[in-house]
Amino acid sequence: MDVTVAIPTYNGALRLPDVFQKLQRQVKTDAIGWEILVIDNNSSDRTQDVVAHYQKTMPQLRYCQELRQGVGFARDCAFREARGELVAFLDDDTLPNADWVSAVAEFAQTHPQAGAYGSRIHADYAVPPPPNFGRIACFFAIVDLGSKPQLYRKNSRFLPPGAGVVVRRSVWQEYIPSVSEMTLTGRASPAGLPDEDLEMLSYIRFSPWEIWYNPAMEITHKIPAARLERKYLIPFLRGIGLSSYVTRTMGTKGIKKYVLTLAYLGNDLKKILLHLLKYRTQVRTDLVAACELEYFTGSLVSPFFLRKAGYLRKKAMTPNALARSFAPSTQRARPPHH
Repeated sequence: MDVTVAIPTYNGALRLPDVFQKLQRQVKTDAIGWEILVIDNNSSDRTQDVVAHYQKTMPQLRYCQELRQGVGFARDCAFREARGELVAFLDDDTLPNADWVSAVAEFAQTHPQAGAYGSRIHADYAVPPPPNFGRIACFFAIVDLGSKPQLYRKNSRFLPPGAGVVVRRSVWQEYIPSVSEMTLTGRASPAGLPDEDLEMLSYIRFSPWEIWYNPAMEITHKIPAARLERKYLIPFLRGIGLSSYVTRTMGTKGIKKYVLTLAYLGNDLKKILLHLLKYRTQVRTDLVAACELEYFTGSLVSPFFLRKAGYLRKKAMTPNALARSFAPSTQRARPPHH
């Protein structure tokens, strides 16, 4: 088995049929061994029945349940259950192009040093987004870096979103700790913080493997009207800001970590002041400006919030655990030499 298309879902009975229909129409897959794995993250709707219906005509479709709520737990389940070496994630609201699966397999062959790689993601808005939405679109798994593959730099915090990302299963097994050791397991989890995909990929970023953008893997992200409303956007951006300390300081320890934290605090405070000077009272009427302010403010208080809430006691946040995760080993999966 070459590729496992993993689809974590929560109450996705109405959304999954569109994804299945796109996967049924995949082309250039005759030489590829691939399967589809739906991870039902404790749904209360007819998700299981919908999957069972499509299994009648899709023999490669499998179903499993993950009762621990949260995207991080669902992704952990996907890696445990996957039979393919390449685990390619789709959300239940993302629709792949007809050659997406073949592009997943081909990129792994042409870029053997890539431990993970992300898709080119277009948006399909149910209603027109707010003015200037492009400034925060990257938080909604919308990525278009052009028509050529690009390497995500090791020192960059910019990484592909979980929707459309592909991870080698052997890399995940060697370099990503147990989900119970991680801080950001998903908004529905006890941690209650987003950016769990960024934390997962950050471990790969610190490993010998590379992370790439593959424009040949194109998907469309369907964004419903509810996600463009103020009552969703403000807490969503705030949560992303509150989680930022985890990935900002990953891989640092001792005095370097404190110096880096102080530098981020100063930079966040500067961003807030400049933002208020630029938009002044518009932050009350301009939804995107208000969202940006929530993100900056959340980032500023992130280390204090996480410490007070007890999240920093997680093993994934300790430098020793991180060092052990990346300790050299003759058994550890490593990318081939150029």
